[in-house]
This record gives sequence, structure tokens and C-alpha cells, in this order.
Amino acid sequence: MLVANKPKAKKKQKQKDRKNLFARVEAMFRMQRLFDEGVPVRYFPFGIFLMLILLTYIGNNHYAERMQRKIQKLESEVEDLRADYTTLKADYMFSSKQSEVARKVQPMGLIESQQPPIKLILKDDED
Repeated sequence: MLVANKPKAKKKQKQKDRKNLFARVEAMFRMQRLFDEGVPVRYFPFGIFLMLILLTYIGNNHYAERMQRKIQKLESEVEDLRADYTTLKADYMFSSKQSEVARKVQPMGLIESQQPPIKLILKDDED
């Protein structure tokens, strides 16, 4: 019967240790003295000031993280658009070559001239 009581004694000891932890923290900070005469009103402005600073800090962090996500999204979009632009530019440059233009207009019955262009010179009548 003594063996069965030992585990219960250990549980009670653990519960006492937990209570002692909070009792130790309370004794360390001695917060009870502050509230002996009521709520210390003189600390309210400072507490409100600290809460406003804390809320501003938290809001600023959320804003910065949101902006960072937007920046990363826009950077990836710009990279995709740059790749599309390069591809389209290369296709345009290839399709505007003289040999490609001649090949595309051949079904319409147009042929490439084999003679160089002729330079026309006009004389002004300033006599």
C-alpha cells in the first residue's frame, strides 16, 4: 500500500513546484505592493503610450511584410514580361529579314527585284 501512494506524492510535489514557480515570480516582482492602495492611475498615460508604440510597431511590420510580398510578386512578373519581350523581339527581327519577307510575299505573286534601285534626280526650274 505504501508503493501505491508514492506516485500520488510525486504528482502533488510537481503541482507544488508549479505553484511555487508562480509564487517565486510574484515575489520577485512584488506586484502586490502596487495594488495595495488601488489601481495606480499615474501609470496609465505611460501604459497607453507604450501600447500605441507597440501597435505602431506591429502595424509597421505587417505593412513592411505586405510590401515585400508585393515587390517579390512584381519582380517575378517583370522577369516574365522581360522574357516575353526578348522572345517577341527576336521573332520580329527574324520575320523582318529581307529573305523572310520575300518568302512570305511569294504566294501573292510578288517577286524580289534582282536589280539595284535607281536613283532619280530632279532638276529645279530656277532659270
